[in-house]
Amino acid sequence: MGIGTDVGAGNTFSILQSLADAYKTQQLRDYALTPLKAFYLATLGGARCLDLHDLIGNFSVGKEADFIVLNRCATPMMEFRLAQCKSLVEELFVLAMLGDDRTLSASYVAGVPVAGIPGAGIPAAGVPAPNPKT
Repeated sequence: MGIGTDVGAGNTFSILQSLADAYKTQQLRDYALTPLKAFYLATLGGARCLDLHDLIGNFSVGKEADFIVLNRCATPMMEFRLAQCKSLVEELFVLAMLGDDRTLSASYVAGVPVAGIPGAGIPAAGVPAPNPKT
């Protein structure tokens, strides 16, 4: 199973909104989708569904580096709520439930920053990718 975005099958390109929607619909079915499971389904789980887990889905050496960088405190509400968190699981839940287009601070394709989403806070091309060794 995987979680992804597709306006043809949903109403958003936001992976965070898709995670929130998945959580809410699973709650209606009396299933508690944990934040860890949700983020797994949006990354390596989705890659496994597409039989692309050898190319994408995590940061293993040799895989394609298409990823987004999230701003944990993109809104005052997120900043307030995150200050109350006591675990990574709680922080991931806040990101999934309260995150929106303002949460996206950078987007990388093949390890190179890309631009093109007005108002999303994506840096111009040429901004170096985060060093995974730091």
